Amino acid sequence: MAALVSNFMRELCPALLNKTYFNYGGQGPLPTPSLEAIQASWRRIQELGPFTTDVWPFIGAEVSSTRRRLAELCGVAPHRLALSENVTSGCVLPLWGLPFVAGDRLLISDCEHPGVVAACVELARREDLVIDTLPVQQLRGDQPSTDAGVMDALEQGLTPRTRLVVLSHLLWNTGQIMPITAVAERLAQHPQSPFLLVDAAQSFGQIPVQQAAAAADIYAFTGHKWACGPEGLGGVALSERVLAQGQPTVIGWRSLRDESKADLSSSDPFHHDSRRFEVATSCVPLMAGLRCSLELLDQEGSAETRLIRIRQLSGDLWSGLRKLPGVKPLMEVPPASGLVSFQLSCDAAPAEVVRLLGQQGLWIRDLADPSCLRACTHVTTTEAEAEALTTAITRY
Repeated sequence: MAALVSNFMRELCPALLNKTYFNYGGQGPLPTPSLEAIQASWRRIQELGPFTTDVWPFIGAEVSSTRRRLAELCGVAPHRLALSENVTSGCVLPLWGLPFVAGDRLLISDCEHPGVVAACVELARREDLVIDTLPVQQLRGDQPSTDAGVMDALEQGLTPRTRLVVLSHLLWNTGQIMPITAVAERLAQHPQSPFLLVDAAQSFGQIPVQQAAAAADIYAFTGHKWACGPEGLGGVALSERVLAQGQPTVIGWRSLRDESKADLSSSDPFHHDSRRFEVATSCVPLMAGLRCSLELLDQEGSAETRLIRIRQLSGDLWSGLRKLPGVKPLMEVPPASGLVSFQLSCDAAPAEVVRLLGQQGLWIRDLADPSCLRACTHVTTTEAEAEALTTAITRY
């Protein structure tokens, strides 16, 4: 079955014109119209400001429209959507403000990104918390069996003192989709009602996220991967109880209800919405670029339609790779997403294979846990590119 690939967005991305690119999970290509939107916004800020009363309405409108757009995509009200610079800050800033007490336990999946894990480890050290592991990396089957496996592991991992569960929406190594809504429903029944932190680095822009984002307590994402926006801008959807119970951590003028003067007597100077977790000056022109990229993705179809195309391409790649001798895809069934991770039985280290493929203009990446190679397909990937990668892999 031929892949339904549109050339519309692909032709707008200079990064895709001189290479065969499979690293969307690391960073997506920035379309030219998005770059031009950034430049236009920067120019307008200079024309009006950069620091004048004339420029503030423009900046305010840029921030508000971006917040509304991202909140809409996450299925939450705008007051629940904080702007961030990246996934890590989106996770960590609200995480460190949650009300933990010594002896509380953190249940963290074995497929989380090292940055988030390190933040949790340091939080546990400072607050005298205990870390438990939620094993999901071994789940390599279809979606129903994966969902059941996650829920079984969750039941075994929860304790009376569990206060936080950390689980990515889409695992960055195996590519499995986690049943976030079901996990949130189960946690709501727990006596402690543990908070649910979701790393959405690989889901936002690739799969529908509204239900999961609305169900999680902290749902942090970036615009520079599957959304093909500029690096340096993301967001985090926060639950009402995080807004009510979470305390600001890294504090700046954007955290404050009144940033015009310092008030040593105020016991509560912070915003009572998501802005309490925003810090200070950000790069406003990036917002126009991200909104433009999101509009271009919309022209490729709904999130559901795009995922069908992404999965068709990743399925073709998975099928081609599993037919090769010495190649073992991590997944036992066609991928649920655009991530295709696989292992080679050759003597060459994964990093060396990445280097050699790069010399041919084919770009994938290696991962350490589990040790494997990862290629990503997006709506801009072509069937010919998937075939080219499969052919190149036969040499190893």
